Amino acid sequence: MTDLVPVRRALISLSDKTGLEELAAGLARHGVEIVSTGGTAAKLREFGADVRDISELTGFPEMMDGRVKTLHPKVHGGLLGVRDNPEHVAAMAEHDIAPIDLVVVNLYPFLQTVMSGADRDTIIENIDIGGPSMVRSAAKNHAHVAIVTSPADYAALLAELDANGGATTLDLRKALASKAFALTAEYDAIVSQWFSFGDQQQRWPESWTFSSTLKMPLRYGENPHQQAALYLPVGPTARGIAQAEQVQGKELSYNNLNDANAALELAAEFRDAAPTIVIVKHANPCGVATRSSLVDAWTEALACDSISAFGGIVAANRPLDAATAEAIAAIFTEVVVAPDADQGAREIFAKKKKNLRLLLTGELPDPSRGSQRMTVITGGLLVQDGDNGHITRDQLKCVTRRQPTDQEIADCLFAWTVAKHVKSNAIVYARDGVTAGIGAGQMNRRDSARIAAAKAVEAAEINGWPELRTIGSAVASDAFFPFADGLLAAVEAGATAVIQPGGSIRDDEVIAAADEAGLTMLFTGMRHFRH
Repeated sequence: MTDLVPVRRALISLSDKTGLEELAAGLARHGVEIVSTGGTAAKLREFGADVRDISELTGFPEMMDGRVKTLHPKVHGGLLGVRDNPEHVAAMAEHDIAPIDLVVVNLYPFLQTVMSGADRDTIIENIDIGGPSMVRSAAKNHAHVAIVTSPADYAALLAELDANGGATTLDLRKALASKAFALTAEYDAIVSQWFSFGDQQQRWPESWTFSSTLKMPLRYGENPHQQAALYLPVGPTARGIAQAEQVQGKELSYNNLNDANAALELAAEFRDAAPTIVIVKHANPCGVATRSSLVDAWTEALACDSISAFGGIVAANRPLDAATAEAIAAIFTEVVVAPDADQGAREIFAKKKKNLRLLLTGELPDPSRGSQRMTVITGGLLVQDGDNGHITRDQLKCVTRRQPTDQEIADCLFAWTVAKHVKSNAIVYARDGVTAGIGAGQMNRRDSARIAAAKAVEAAEINGWPELRTIGSAVASDAFFPFADGLLAAVEAGATAVIQPGGSIRDDEVIAAADEAGLTMLFTGMRHFRH
């Protein structure tokens, strides 16, 4: 391959004309002939550039509302001809095909058209055909042709021309070709997704191609010997941790982001509630509280399990204030997530906790939104709907003789919301808008119930409470109790109300045990396994 290739002729066809004037001026400095199409040619002439129309090059007018203008042998022959292949050179000479050394193209704004709510005909008309064809031809022949697909690369192109007497290097052309093929793959993926999901309403298309862009490499993966990076999906998506602004703190790791996402997802469940704080460790909540102020919510959430909270992740359902920041800064915290933070809160973190990562999301995601979750398995990809299941008071079914009080219903729903975000098997005790004990990730439900109760005992000892907060609490189980032993463990902890999906073949046995213990028990009919 030839390293330096002089740029004598450029083909420019743009939807986004950002930076076009500077580009044209830079090409003019090196005497580059510019061939262009329609609106791009008109804009170049406004800038005073000397432009040759594409129809003059091809000998054919633009036609069919612009659908056919660059799909021509004199364009693609000029792009694909291998300059050091005698047969190619002879064919170009025989058919009067002039070489094109530079292509500057960006594509019709298909995604923006879809997002604007345009009708189907308009969407179809914004599927670019000629643009991707030129991009692919130029990128394939990058040994001889430079392809630029983004205004962000104009400066690098012009700097290279200036440094090399109007020529491009092979290294630049290879880098630009890589970007070009990524662009066309991304573009086709978006079009394909629209046809599958938007146009034809397919649930599981036979082929599902999606695209993402690198936001940043991360410090490391789950462990320091694993590399990791954060990618953002191309196309419409909910704002979340991936889009958050990092105001301060050290570089983020894979675990930081994974845990911060878990905290934000749970905090979002309370986005319309009173001030709420969520504390997460290893993607499991270890304390959640709703109070009249954020600082009080922090105090109560921390008291649930102050041991696990050390080095944890904190999420708030509303902007942070100085008082809450001051309280959080009293212990070691890896990440704090909130929609925003006032100046006082920012100053406290900056002064007292420079390494603490403060992430501001601007808003909280809608927990009821439709979404898909993907898990890579060996040789495949598991895809499922996100768990946006939600239970209201009216959907609860009391299956015991004793009916719940209003406070017990409120405690049950609070505990149920938290349990949805705890790794299975999950048991959550809660009372008065505060978690009293959380048991996560055990292989059987009884052990999770016992761990949650033990957490409550430890919390009472640390805080000097006269009684356990599990006494008079509600207990939530993410799936049904297969045996009465898990329920009896909750009774031993002092719970008076139970919320669970129901559906076990031993439901009658569990209900009888609840009645005997004087419990009230609510069935949701919905399971919240989380792995």
